[in-house]
Amino acid sequence: MNLKIKNYLFYLLSAAFFVGCSDGDKTVSLNAVADIIAKNNSGVSGTVAFTETDGRVFMTATISGLTPGNHGIHIHAIGDCSAEDGSSAGGHWNPTNVDHGKWGTAPFHKGDIGNIVADSNGSGTISLETDLWCINCEDETKNIIGNSIVIHEGSDDFTSQPSGDAGIRIGCGKITLQ
Repeated sequence: MNLKIKNYLFYLLSAAFFVGCSDGDKTVSLNAVADIIAKNNSGVSGTVAFTETDGRVFMTATISGLTPGNHGIHIHAIGDCSAEDGSSAGGHWNPTNVDHGKWGTAPFHKGDIGNIVADSNGSGTISLETDLWCINCEDETKNIIGNSIVIHEGSDDFTSQPSGDAGIRIGCGKITLQ
């Protein structure tokens, strides 16, 4: 590609950016991510992506290296995944101090995402949309930045207190602003 075309594309993209950022455009998107690393020698990896638009957070987790079946996935209170067993992430994120449960069925922790289902290849995806979370806002009962995502070996039963009896932690990633 010659220099004249490159310059033209640069100016065209720059103009599109500034038009998109005009005062008339009230939509602002924020992004966050948790890169999942293996814990307890599991081989689990993946990414949990978050996007906030117009006061709603959209989450998509894509995880591999799992055994087929259900695996609990939760937001945990501490954004520290340094311990080999994942214990440094603390317990479930529960800023409103309620019982553990199933997402959308009261009561439930704001960190109670549910179960990710792994296929026969050990891969799974789960998505969630909510206005109960925010990305980098000042409301500590909604702000997910600085917490962690933990993937568990077993299924969340949605009733056992305080964590759903999902077993050991096999993956962990700190939620960071992008």
